[in-house]
Amino acid sequence: MDKLEKLQNKIKQFHLERDWSQFHSPENLAKSISIEAGELLECFQWNSEFDLEDLTDEMADVYIYLLDLADRIGVDLIDIADKKMDKNAIKYPVEKSKGKSDKYNKL
Repeated sequence: MDKLEKLQNKIKQFHLERDWSQFHSPENLAKSISIEAGELLECFQWNSEFDLEDLTDEMADVYIYLLDLADRIGVDLIDIADKKMDKNAIKYPVEKSKGKSDKYNKL
């Protein structure tokens, strides 16, 4: 069992023990990801300095909800991220995008 699988099992067990899975519809999980991403951004609200523990706690919250959503809808995050990187490589070819922050439709 790899680290990711152990973490996914730990998350499932945590929710099972508390009977929280009933609240974890894909819609609710997507909302929770957005809420936690806002809290992640809050770590930089007034300047670029941050508290590492606060920042990593918020990163973990986003990740946990994302893992939960992936499990709920039956997708493998590694697989979909890999496929998305392939799409990104096509949308942002090196010769057009290197050193630029423009969106793909502006290259």
